[in-house]
Amino acid sequence: MTSFVSDLVERARLAARALADYGENLVRPTVRIGVTGLSRAGKTVFITALVHGLARGGRFPVFTPLADDAVLRAYLAPQPDDAVPRFEYESHVRALITDRVWPESTRQISELRIVIEYRGKDGQTKTLTLDIVDYPGEWLLDLPLLDKTYEQWAKESLALSRTGPRAMLAASWHAFNAALDPDAPADEQSAITASQLFTDYLRSCRDERWALSLLPPGRFLLPGDLAGSPALTFAPLALPAEAGPHEGSLWAMMKRRYDAYKDIVVKPFFRDHFARLDRQIVLVDVLAALNAGPAAVRDLEFALASILDCFQVGRRTFLNSLISPRVDKVLFGATKADHLNQVSHDRLEAILHRMIERAASRALYAGAETDVVALAAVRATREARVRSNGDELPAIVGVPQAGERAAGHLFDGEREIALFPGDLPSDPERVFDLGRTGYQGLTAGSHDDAEFRFLRFRPPRIERTVDGLPTLPHIRLDRVLQFLIGDRFQ
Repeated sequence: MTSFVSDLVERARLAARALADYGENLVRPTVRIGVTGLSRAGKTVFITALVHGLARGGRFPVFTPLADDAVLRAYLAPQPDDAVPRFEYESHVRALITDRVWPESTRQISELRIVIEYRGKDGQTKTLTLDIVDYPGEWLLDLPLLDKTYEQWAKESLALSRTGPRAMLAASWHAFNAALDPDAPADEQSAITASQLFTDYLRSCRDERWALSLLPPGRFLLPGDLAGSPALTFAPLALPAEAGPHEGSLWAMMKRRYDAYKDIVVKPFFRDHFARLDRQIVLVDVLAALNAGPAAVRDLEFALASILDCFQVGRRTFLNSLISPRVDKVLFGATKADHLNQVSHDRLEAILHRMIERAASRALYAGAETDVVALAAVRATREARVRSNGDELPAIVGVPQAGERAAGHLFDGEREIALFPGDLPSDPERVFDLGRTGYQGLTAGSHDDAEFRFLRFRPPRIERTVDGLPTLPHIRLDRVLQFLIGDRFQ
């Protein structure tokens, strides 16, 4: 009964928020765009480059409003939500252009508002407001927890931790967990140790050698001001098949804290931010998964399916805008396309499309649009051709970050190199095949055995436009804009 009343209250809050947003949208036409992605997917760079390009008149030939000179100007406006941190756009631009370093990655939710003045089809000057909401993809993977009990989550988490490379990475946690009695009296030190070992396992999964993606609860990796709180001090227990927790038991403690995590962390994020989005881009570091091998690729596939299942997708109507807001466009972007020669960009898109095809079909059926694009929000390399053993190969030229290694070379962050990163397969299924020993990057036995190797490059030296303003080079950022908001310029 308590759960039923709680659900009614949440639905009432969602409807009230949707009604307020709808009324504001009548006065100020607004699109709320969610930008998310799992760790190191490039969310911060993407938002910085997108806003910089709009505000500085970047090179966006595919973005029709800008290409047709309909956009009169675009400028930053005050932060719309007083309780949400502002996206630190200015410091991120300075890091990219002046310092030539990649800005710090997303660790909390933030927002930025940009207003676009444009000439409508009727010749009148109009405005479109973009509220860009930046949030960690790890938080998105928490949303399925709302429909799961502690017992369901514990069973699924333990089963997943015994598969593939996870079993090795979870060994210390498994050993400690095996000695715990769920029916024993609640013990704070046992809970603390279990949660620490569980968190260590999640962090190990995220290491670039494994690049695993399905790692809820998200706040265990990005705790923020909740670090050390009871709401983050729980872990899955090996539970008996039947019955339930005894009052005062370790099981009861873990269950109570899991429920508190949902109430304190997950529900407010869903209600105050996620449920208010109109359109969404999910950035995906496909190359990191390819570097780590087929197990990481399959894990990323499951994570993306879980992400897309979170969205209330479908065609927007007057009624559902009032009581059940929906995301009507979802774009999946394979980032760091500049780490490949353009001849492999279509193959990169095909691999990402294969990852989401089952989940995307559900969204399409509901009336939502989905798309996949290989992109680089800030292009760190340029195209070239190199000769090797008499063959001419499609290569990229750039400055690897200090500390990167390839073929026995350690790079200092200053020297420019030409690199043949390898070819992606024409058949996407090859990178999903767990039985293959080939088509591996970091998991290959040696550099010579690896069929591709993706280095991290420094941001480029920025070109200047004729009026002296810096412009950030990109790959298909204009295509992203056209998909997300091109239809809103009437």
